[in-house]
Amino acid sequence: MTTRKASAVWNGTLAEGKGTMTFANYNGPFTKASRFESGEGTNPEELVGAAIAGCFSMFLSALLSKEGLTPDAISTTATVELGQEDGPKITSIALETKAQVGGIAEAKFQELVATAKAKCPISRLYAGTTISVSATLG
Repeated sequence: MTTRKASAVWNGTLAEGKGTMTFANYNGPFTKASRFESGEGTNPEELVGAAIAGCFSMFLSALLSKEGLTPDAISTTATVELGQEDGPKITSIALETKAQVGGIAEAKFQELVATAKAKCPISRLYAGTTISVSATLG
């Protein structure tokens, strides 16, 4: 079993405070503006997006490999929506994937995309959140 750690420190009030997130080789700031507006720094929702985009791409690669195929590239962008539902809540995550894979039929590709969406560990973590995926083979 693999275990990973990340940490965050927040100092001050929500309005005037600031924080730092740390994991692996990353250490960066986050603020109310970077989370709820368009300020500099990152925010938890961007990190969720990066996590699911990476997880999905790797899982899809594994599924393609099991079919005897070698993907040239799988590029996934995650759009994470932070809405209000009795307070702030991630209400949806939309994945847009472009894959370059030779020798696969569109129907089989879409089947593997659906499996990757359902079974990647980060998708499973957010089972109560609407996660959609649009994938093109190119």
